[in-house]
Amino acid sequence: MLAKNENEVRADLRRQSIVPVKIKKQTNLFRSGGRVSALDIAMFSRQLATMLAAGIPLVQAFEIVGVGHEKPSMQKLILDIKLNIEGGSSLHESLAKHPLYFDDLYVNLVEAGEQAGALESLLDKVATYKEKTEALKKKIKKALFYPAAVLAVAVIVTLILLLFVIPQFEALFKGFGADLPAFTRVVIEMSRFVQHQGWWMGMVFAGGVVTFLYFKKRSRALQHVLDRMMLKLPIVGPILVKAAIARYARTLATMFSAGVPLVEAMESVAGATGNIIYEQAVMRMRDEVATGQRLQRAMENTGLFPNMVVQMIAVGEESGSLDEMASKVADFYELEVDTAVDALSSLLEPLIMAILGVLVGGLVIAMYLPIFKLGAVV
Repeated sequence: MLAKNENEVRADLRRQSIVPVKIKKQTNLFRSGGRVSALDIAMFSRQLATMLAAGIPLVQAFEIVGVGHEKPSMQKLILDIKLNIEGGSSLHESLAKHPLYFDDLYVNLVEAGEQAGALESLLDKVATYKEKTEALKKKIKKALFYPAAVLAVAVIVTLILLLFVIPQFEALFKGFGADLPAFTRVVIEMSRFVQHQGWWMGMVFAGGVVTFLYFKKRSRALQHVLDRMMLKLPIVGPILVKAAIARYARTLATMFSAGVPLVEAMESVAGATGNIIYEQAVMRMRDEVATGQRLQRAMENTGLFPNMVVQMIAVGEESGSLDEMASKVADFYELEVDTAVDALSSLLEPLIMAILGVLVGGLVIAMYLPIFKLGAVV
């Protein structure tokens, strides 16, 4: 059995009219807790939906899913929720006690499922939503990580050459007794500067990064400026716009299909866009919809949504199939993001190789120019 301590095991068994002869704590020192990821929550939601659809009681379903999970951290989370439910709390109240893993959107959907008597259906929708959202996040990270990683490697290689390789050539060139080419002298001066001033430059850079990350997390104004700049970047900006629209449409479709009123759903939709510009726009849309404005008109007023998206939402409003139309918009833009990320990767590969070639190749050429000149003289 999964329990916090031996007394809980005894109490649980006593409720089942079972008298234990011996209770032994089972541990495995080689198993780590692990981090609970969004995909773990998605898998948990899918498993729980399957159990409920099969007619298994909620508490028993939690027991089965918890025991069968390989991550101790996930087991503990499921056990805590199970104990809260056994204590008389509803499922959405138990989930709300763990906001790190279950956000307002998740809790609201589960609450809607409990009220409508269709919990297994809503959990299945939540699982699908989580899986698609995480897939979209991975695509965005892939688009941003690759050039950043290659650029970091280029900087590291350049520093190694400036700190360790070029000083060896400098010592060699001192014995030539001749003037060095201008390009070589510039590179040697750069190497000397990095050797003597590099430590405080590194400290200033590290301090700047830490300060930036600190204020980025705490300053809405800074986040607003950064998100607006990111949306205007060439190549990357359009991908982020498409991703924000895809998240907006996917969340809207999931919430509306669950029976959550549109005005109430908009707050969760705003938080799910992943960009503060779109978040603030959706909150303004919520206020307009609350005063009787149509969602189509509120979207047009923001100026952030393409005409095609607005028209599809308008068709959904008029035909009473807003969730279906929003889902189609999400499918379309998720595919667009996937295609754009693949195209970006294909475009960046030769560009990054050229940058690496110029950086590293330029340093190598600068060091060999005097040797080539010496060979010509001989």
